[in-house]
Amino acid sequence: MSVDSGSASMAARLGIKPGMVVQELGWDEDADEDLRDSVVEVSGGEMVDEDSDEVADVVLLWWREEDGDLIDALVDSIAALADDGVVWLLTPKSGRPGHVEPGEVTEAAPTAGLQQTSSISAAKEWAGIRLVTPKAARSKR
Repeated sequence: MSVDSGSASMAARLGIKPGMVVQELGWDEDADEDLRDSVVEVSGGEMVDEDSDEVADVVLLWWREEDGDLIDALVDSIAALADDGVVWLLTPKSGRPGHVEPGEVTEAAPTAGLQQTSSISAAKEWAGIRLVTPKAARSKR
């Protein structure tokens, strides 16, 4: 399968590079397949799920308002994360079913031991919020 350069740039916006281990959590039928395909193409391997024992460079966490406790999900997302890894919290964009208010993320991230660094339009229907552990944020300076 070949992903066109437009799709590949989706993964590049998430900082995905060849050889990275990407863990995917919270997948459901509404997840953006173009984004998922782009990540697989650029990383060069299938994404791993929550049952994997591999250390993840990047975690993609698909999250909708009705999915439960965001703090718990974020804590779970860093369980297998590399020290300098990144969590991308992917939420439906404003006005779409399942949209998560930014304030909820602002409150949940520090409680889970994460720091928000940026937000992007990750896909047509999905926003991406980049979260790192404070130690990883310091090492990037």
